[in-house]
Amino acid sequence: MESILFFFAAFVRTTVILITASLVVRLLVHRWTLSEDKPSVPVSVNFHFTRKCNYECGFCFHTATDSYLAPLQDAKKALALLKEAGMKKINFAGGEPFLYQSIWPDLQLESVSIVSNGSKIRSSFLRENAAWIDILAVSCDSFNEETNLKIGRGVGLSHVSQLKSIATACRDVGILFKINSVVCRYNVHEDLSIQIAPFRWKVFQVLAVEGENMDASPTGTDGDEPKPKLLRNVEPFLISSAEFDEFCQRHKHVPSIVPEPNHLMKASYLLMDEHLRFLPRGSNNNTPTGSILEVGVKEALLHAGWDEQSFRERGGVYEWTKPLDSGCAAKGASELEW
Repeated sequence: MESILFFFAAFVRTTVILITASLVVRLLVHRWTLSEDKPSVPVSVNFHFTRKCNYECGFCFHTATDSYLAPLQDAKKALALLKEAGMKKINFAGGEPFLYQSIWPDLQLESVSIVSNGSKIRSSFLRENAAWIDILAVSCDSFNEETNLKIGRGVGLSHVSQLKSIATACRDVGILFKINSVVCRYNVHEDLSIQIAPFRWKVFQVLAVEGENMDASPTGTDGDEPKPKLLRNVEPFLISSAEFDEFCQRHKHVPSIVPEPNHLMKASYLLMDEHLRFLPRGSNNNTPTGSILEVGVKEALLHAGWDEQSFRERGGVYEWTKPLDSGCAAKGASELEW
């Protein structure tokens, strides 16, 4: 009997060791696939091709410090390089992209999305261009116009009514409609339950970015070198992580909500600026990379501060291409006076 128990115990120990070893091997393989030794694939790129904007959001982290606009042929070359490197989705952002809507080429990519404040979008543009736009994201931080004005989202028109008109037009022409909201000091206690029913509602914790909306030092200097004056000051808008979490808990019943606290945002976005450079946002080093036209995508990625694992953890990969039968020919779109 004792020998049977001995062999049974030995069998159990051996089985446990084998299972543990198997799990360790799987973990190592998983980490290897995400390691820096394996080339990163820039699946989704945010192209901030302009810094110019007609709004003055107080917390903006990509401000109008530069009026440069890359020549169209250079922009096309850069996007072609990104596509060759594995890019599947290009997200046009700014600034305000619709200030330059006439220069957008038909890129024929798998997925094209645009992030806008909504003020310059017209139904006629959506009807004419629905075939190549998969996603249109409009920024909206409040359904209270007074709050929008405090934040800087408002220049004489009703931001909320414009948002609703755009949502209707997108549904008419088969474009996926998305809302981006920044949770800050002025709206953290508001009810932003989305009645417009976007397919995706991104909720961001307001972010401080050195050199854009936050000084590195209270004096605005770095050693003996004076720093340029910032166009925005994020300090009055900042909230704690606990406040952001509480906001998200109050809105967790909204099916399309996708919360993004600061720790997920900083390194999970691959940003390309108007000079066709990647902008690191994940560390204390915010120095842009070289232009991908000069150094190539692979070399620029090494210095971009982009964390592919964080990108996937925040849900960066999702169904971002609209259905083929979504009616993108835009027939029968309702006439909107806006």
